[in-house]
Order: sequence, then C-alpha cells, then structure tokens
Amino acid sequence: MLEDLKKQVCQANHELKEHNLVIYSWGNVSGIDRQQGIIAIKPSGIAYDDLTPGKIVLVDLDGKKVEGELKPSSDTPTHLELYRQFKDIGGVCHTHSTYATIWAQSCRGIPCFGTTHADYFYGPVPVTSELTKEQIESNYELNTGKVIIERFAQLDPLQVPAVLVANHGPFAWGASTSQAVENAVVLEQTAKMALGTIRINPDQPAISKVLLDKHFLRKHGKNAYYGQK
Repeated sequence: MLEDLKKQVCQANHELKEHNLVIYSWGNVSGIDRQQGIIAIKPSGIAYDDLTPGKIVLVDLDGKKVEGELKPSSDTPTHLELYRQFKDIGGVCHTHSTYATIWAQSCRGIPCFGTTHADYFYGPVPVTSELTKEQIESNYELNTGKVIIERFAQLDPLQVPAVLVANHGPFAWGASTSQAVENAVVLEQTAKMALGTIRINPDQPAISKVLLDKHFLRKHGKNAYYGQK
C-alpha cells in the first residue's frame, strides 16, 4: 500500500546522503498520507545504501505498524508528534548534520544574519529547552517531539520549518518529503554561514526587520512574486 509514498520517502532518505547531511544510518525522513493517516518512515539502523522502497515502514498516527517487516526508526514517536500537532506538514527530516548540530549542542538558536537565511526561515531557527531527567527516562522520543511543540507555541511552523533540539540535533519539515529535505539542506548551510559570521564579528546584529520581511515574503505568502507561476 502507498507505494508512491514509500518511493518518495526512500528517495528523500537517499538525498540526505547525497547532500552530505548524514553518515552511516544517522538520520531519517518520513512522509504522511493525510487522508489515510499513515506515515512512511525509514527503518531503524538501516544503511542508506541498503534502503529500498520495500524496506520503508508504514505506521499509523498512534505508532501502530501497518506494513513492513522491519522496525521503524527509533525517532518515529517524534515524527508522529510533529504530524499530530503541525497539521499542514507533509514530511519530516531529522539529521545530525555537522553545523546545525554544533548549534544544537551549544543550546543556541541560529540567528538570522542575512538574506540567505531569510529566504527560508522567517527569523532565527529556535532551540528547544533541554529535556528533564524524567522526560529522558520515560518516553524520550515522544518527549523530544513535545519540547519541539512547546517551543513553537508562539511560532508558525510553516514560517520557521526547522528546530534545533538542545544537546541533540536538527529537525526540519515541509509540505512534502522533498521540501523537508530541502529545508534541512538549507538549514545546514545557514548554520555554517552563521558560525562563520560570528567568528568574523562576534557582535554582528541580526538582519533588519525590513530586509527580513522583503526576502521571506517575496518567496512565501499570498503576495510572493519570486519564481514562476
């Protein structure tokens, strides 16, 4: 079932390796069929070179396996929580990409210093709170999703389609699996550029609001004019 979705999720996972966002089996992409309430996700611990559409696992929104011989990713409860709470997303991507993870391990959000960042993220990429001892020891992956949701209480996940989980790494999402991967690729590049910026000028201020608005809104929203119709 959902053969096209499994193919899309498999391809999106391969793109993580193609874009040098993962090594070994460090990361995962999932996609959702909203009509059926079914998520397709990478199986746990499988190397990308060995991944085929037939190995993609299907689970429902409660985490019950619907199809597949392998165990789904250990991060599945995090993905599920994002799908349950962010109703308009169609794909989720998790990596341990180097520069985004550096910021996550530093427990710092990524400031928006320039227009490259502003084209994709409407302001800083936020970092979550650190998980408590109780959250880590009980339902760790689900609680990872919950601290992401808590961090977005006052944020629009479609305007800032990524987050840094403190001490852990980045998650990104989008309307589709391919868009989730694209946002993860851009996140890594902006994380690298932001680190370079503060090395040159530790006191560099964030981009101005007017320039942030211009670059984000010309690509997103009802008055966007970037690209072809």
